[in-house]
Amino acid sequence: MAIVKEIEKAYEAKKYEDDIYEKWENSGVFTPKIDEKKESFTVSMPPPNATGTLHLGHATMLAIEDIMVRYKRMQGLSALWLPGTDHAGIATQNRVEKNLLEKGITRHDLGREKFLDEVYKFVEGSRNTIRKQIRKMGASCDWTRERYTLDEGLSKAVREIFVRMYNDDLIYRGNRIVNWCPRCSSTLADDEVDYKDKIEKLYWIKYGPFSVATTRPETILGDTAVAVNPKDKRYKEMIGKKYMIPGVLGDFEIQVVADEAVDIEFGTGAIKVTPAHSFADFEIAQRNNLPMKSVIDESGKMKENCGKYAGMTTLECREEIVKDMEKMGFLEKVEDFNHNLSVCYRCKTTVEPLVSRQWFIAVDKPAIEENGKKKSLKEKAIEVVKNGDIEIVPEKFNKTYFHWMENLHDWCISRQIWFGHQIPVWYCMDCEELNVATETPEKCKCGSHNLKQDEDTLDTWFSSGLWTFSTLGWPEKTKDLEYFHPTGVLETGYDILFFWIARMIIMTTYAMHEVPFKNVYLHGLIRTRDGKKMSKSSPETCIDPLDMIEQYGTDALRLSFVIGGTPGNDLRLYEEKIAGYRNFVNKIWNASRFSLMNVSDEDLATEFDPKKHIISRADKWILTKLQYLIKDVTDDMENFRYSEAGMKNYNFTWCELCDWYVEISKGKHLNPVVLIYVLKNILKLLHPFVPFVTEVLWSNLNEKKMLIEESWPKFNKDLLFDKEVEEMEILHQIISDIRSVRAQYSVEPAKKIMAVIYAGKYTKFLEEKIEPLKRMARIENIDIMEKGEKIEKAVCIFVSDIEIYLPLNELVDTEKEKSRLNKEKENLENFKKSLSAKLDNKSFVGNAPKELIENEKKRLAETEKSLEQINSQLADL
Repeated sequence: MAIVKEIEKAYEAKKYEDDIYEKWENSGVFTPKIDEKKESFTVSMPPPNATGTLHLGHATMLAIEDIMVRYKRMQGLSALWLPGTDHAGIATQNRVEKNLLEKGITRHDLGREKFLDEVYKFVEGSRNTIRKQIRKMGASCDWTRERYTLDEGLSKAVREIFVRMYNDDLIYRGNRIVNWCPRCSSTLADDEVDYKDKIEKLYWIKYGPFSVATTRPETILGDTAVAVNPKDKRYKEMIGKKYMIPGVLGDFEIQVVADEAVDIEFGTGAIKVTPAHSFADFEIAQRNNLPMKSVIDESGKMKENCGKYAGMTTLECREEIVKDMEKMGFLEKVEDFNHNLSVCYRCKTTVEPLVSRQWFIAVDKPAIEENGKKKSLKEKAIEVVKNGDIEIVPEKFNKTYFHWMENLHDWCISRQIWFGHQIPVWYCMDCEELNVATETPEKCKCGSHNLKQDEDTLDTWFSSGLWTFSTLGWPEKTKDLEYFHPTGVLETGYDILFFWIARMIIMTTYAMHEVPFKNVYLHGLIRTRDGKKMSKSSPETCIDPLDMIEQYGTDALRLSFVIGGTPGNDLRLYEEKIAGYRNFVNKIWNASRFSLMNVSDEDLATEFDPKKHIISRADKWILTKLQYLIKDVTDDMENFRYSEAGMKNYNFTWCELCDWYVEISKGKHLNPVVLIYVLKNILKLLHPFVPFVTEVLWSNLNEKKMLIEESWPKFNKDLLFDKEVEEMEILHQIISDIRSVRAQYSVEPAKKIMAVIYAGKYTKFLEEKIEPLKRMARIENIDIMEKGEKIEKAVCIFVSDIEIYLPLNELVDTEKEKSRLNKEKENLENFKKSLSAKLDNKSFVGNAPKELIENEKKRLAETEKSLEQINSQLADL
């Protein structure tokens, strides 16, 4: 028999990965063709921000999406994975500003044009870095269709949809209260605001005839009303009246208004109203036609109309105003109050609610016409999830989505930054007319050429909300758009369900009159071993994916993101876990190496024929196991159960193939054709998960095509042999149980023992399998008979109706083993006493962290189990 080739003993990922990726990319397999005979499958890659390098969240996304795309490609679909990057307005501008500040330069020193030149240079460098890192993860995306949210085509799409929405009265400019970040000098959308639990002071203030409570006494300078509930009898006679309120800057007038939003039970039932600096108060003011008085500016300081407090920060003003109120007798009491503080999601600066003139999208205005009826953007976005046009995995996030959407306010889309899509509106400096256009207008309708473009830019989520269709050529009716849209799956982290996913649904249902994707798959966040969030501010908690690739290889890292992770739940990641999957990759390599070194060129070229090539029960067993694996893994892949699919592949490869079939088949029992058939199929099933090592191994199988181009295995019911599987499972269990007894009694691996087996109806079968049974269970002599008498002083194992006796004197020195076990029992009993005492200690249980208490309980349970095993062994002896 001619040996095919010598395979290297160890798999070195670094040696192969870059070359393999280059072969894939150069082959054109990443670039799907439009083929009307084929079903399309599209994934729009969530575009990483152009701010630097990829983190673990991106790496998780790349691993999961690549599994999706490789699987669909092998199934014969025209699978497009479209890559790209997001300009990430505020984040990128902040990053470049920070870099410039290190040189002592501000963006204002440079001016808009020169500053943007600096940003573009930075972005180009970042995008090149990101491309390299995406390739490192093995992502089989179509680089010929790569996009960028600020490229020419997407910029055209942004201007086009802005103009359409403006003409449909969906985009308007108005004075509304917005979230303002003094640090970023820009507005924030509601979902760009984080909330931080904080104990703050609640100040009770004498307020003319009222007593009111506030956490922000500095806003009293902007009060214009007191609101009460219309059902509150205490204030019934006061509603509609005006009062002069003594204050720190003199008397000021307020009006008493009735509003259902006021909680009768909270405090005195009367609240002060500051319309210009509170969202709730702004709504009350709108409903009651109240005047507004702005007292805080965009830098977070008190305005000139605040008298002696002008120029102070809000916190400085709070401190001074409280002192003054106390001196003047207005401060009644101060209490601690658990408060949700609003902070910028980027820089964590406290957000100021300010009334500002901004651009908005009206989400409640009827706009999308269907069957003669118009629906609002909000209604349509809720409908497509409710009726199943879009399915969210896991389903529990439907509730979160609906909560956000039902409480959605008009979306503020303007940002006061320089980097991004400049709003396509030009103001005529002569007649003040607004000119909204997709291209820069030459002149105003009045004939004036004196036009100035709005200096604000659009919210980053506005452009990324168009991602699934703008990247395919919209507003042009391209073939790509027609064939690849809607996309199949949007896969991303659950933390941007509303940031991005909801906005894509809103924008796509408006522009395309169809959904952007049919499914949403949400992965969780990556956490440390003990469940803590990985944070840049705590570098010791972070794992750099590129470092892990360098050390353990991409395949091992990919597996660590997928196996053990379930949709919508956080995943714990640590280096030992990645190292463990590196060991699995080596197991795949070694099993393949063994196979390839024990078959001939002729065996490789032989097409598997069940009628010719199935020889033994072991062949039937592994073929049956393989068919059920194909069926189960395919079902898991279709239903987004990637962890389960990966784990089943892992168990089959490690346990069934390597530990059993290969071991049983060694020597004269080897069936090369079946072995190669099984190997080829498991490499195909593993390929979406571990593409590099499987592609390298496939290249040694003399196949014409690369593995990435191969078809997904199909379930074949003609290769099911359930009777033989039952028998082989019996053999498997017997060997496993004998190995367990050997381990339990610390029998040296090299030592061979005796066994007596009463096999009943399995007698003939076990006689046929006596060689692998002796070899794999390390048995020297076996007596196999149909039945017999019970053997004293022997360990008895029952497997189905089979009795296996292992004479104790063959296993251990009885007296020596008794002595060892008694000593171990004594140590365990002492340890059990100390653990029980600790858990009975009320002080320990009352003060120790919950995790520590649970760990101690677990140790006690393990100790009790060990004692049971020792007592059982002593009884046997």
